[in-house]
Amino acid sequence: MNQVFTVTGMTCGHCEKAVARAIQDADPQAQVKIDRSQNKVEVESAQARETLVNAIVEEGYAVAA
Repeated sequence: MNQVFTVTGMTCGHCEKAVARAIQDADPQAQVKIDRSQNKVEVESAQARETLVNAIVEEGYAVAA
């Protein structure tokens, strides 16, 4: 399932990698595309949205509703 998140707080490449790693820790099969300039994170994953949001938030980033 393709899901799009608005994630704030990403300011550099390290932030992008941290968000991608958090998502892939929750779902190792997830495909992640990040557009930091738009604060968009697109994820192809079978995991529930809530699971992915929790992974991003636990990494220290905010996810807009």
